[in-house]
This record gives sequence, structure tokens and C-alpha cells, in this order.
Amino acid sequence: MTLDYYLQRLVDRGFSFREDAVGFIYFGKQSSNLPEEVIIAAIEATIKSHYSFDSSYYLSLLDLFQSMGVQTRMQAIQVFERETNYKIS
Repeated sequence: MTLDYYLQRLVDRGFSFREDAVGFIYFGKQSSNLPEEVIIAAIEATIKSHYSFDSSYYLSLLDLFQSMGVQTRMQAIQVFERETNYKIS
């Protein structure tokens, strides 16, 4: 699934992003150079744990994933759950 498709799917399901949120999402993607599946996992973890999109939390997750060498969605979820004690899977 592509990032564009994932974001559109969220909007289609009624989720609304603040005006600057999509810009932060693409900024994080570009600056972290992580695979799209990891970017999507970071968005999912942010929304599920905060019940909204928190740009600074999303960027901190990308930093965490990058520092841990995360390359797949499964690795991202495992790192998130281990580091936060919050289950999203």
C-alpha cells in the first residue's frame, strides 16, 4: 500500500487531518528516508495511541525507527510496542 493511498483511505473513512499534518507526514518521510510501510506504521501508531495525528509524536517515532534500523512494518510495530508498552497490533 502506498502512503498516498493510505492517507486517502483514512480520509475516506472520516479521519480529518489538520491543515499542516500532511506536510509533516511528507517531511518526515523525506527526512527519515524510511520505507513507506514504516512511515504508514508510524502514522497508525500515532493515531491509535493519541486518537488524533500529533505531528511531533509522529516525527519522534520516525527518529526512533531510524535509530533502531527499522525497515519493515512488523519491526516498526514491535519497536513501538516494546518502547511504549502500548499494543497496536
